[in-house]
Amino acid sequence: MIFAAGLGTRLAPLTNEKPKALVEVHGVPLLELVIKRLRFFGYNDLIINVHHFPDMVLDFLKKNKNFGASITISDERDFLLDTGGGLKKVAGFFDNKPFLVHNVDVISNLNLQDLYQFHIQENALATLAVKNRKTSRYFLFDGNFNMLGWKNMKSNEIKMTRVNTGKFAALAFSGIHVISPEIFNYITQEGKFSITELYLSLSSQHKILGYQCEESFWMDLGNVQNLANAEEFFKNYGINRLTGEQED
Repeated sequence: MIFAAGLGTRLAPLTNEKPKALVEVHGVPLLELVIKRLRFFGYNDLIINVHHFPDMVLDFLKKNKNFGASITISDERDFLLDTGGGLKKVAGFFDNKPFLVHNVDVISNLNLQDLYQFHIQENALATLAVKNRKTSRYFLFDGNFNMLGWKNMKSNEIKMTRVNTGKFAALAFSGIHVISPEIFNYITQEGKFSITELYLSLSSQHKILGYQCEESFWMDLGNVQNLANAEEFFKNYGINRLTGEQED
């Protein structure tokens, strides 16, 4: 699943007349880049949620013949459900295998197959790609990378969901995660809610793991400054390396 329904307010004015999903980095719309990344790792059956300028997203996909993927649209144009509510809305889309969820405004060279295999090996309910980087909100993990809480650095608010007597790590979520379909059996929230709220509510009784990937690069393209930084980076790195395509 690709979360692409957000308003993209941090990318204004770029998102005043287009959805966040169609903002470009190095000439490539974010949605195209994520789809091609997923296709490169063998994900061919995708669902994308839309809200802000949804028809522009639909027209873009149609024009590009869905980039060769089978794509289903989850239409949230009447009510934006946030990440947790958006996931719950499409529960019927998934079969009995774990599935990958990817924010449209993050890019990385993380090996998505390795992440998926780690999730299977550990038999987790959800596995979150995390990094040791500066942010305003952190998930907290014990020595075995079991989630045990959350901290807001600005307010110093801490929510602990497990008792922990040893050391713990504060790691930032990368917006890429693998989820087992059993999660839908435990979701009690209704309407609009965040997936952060969901993970915290489940982590006291279920295996919510962190997958630390310090060797990978990662970029949040959700604001204008980060987008400008990414433009400079890809002048040298070559954006097609993320999708396995040849440079022109």
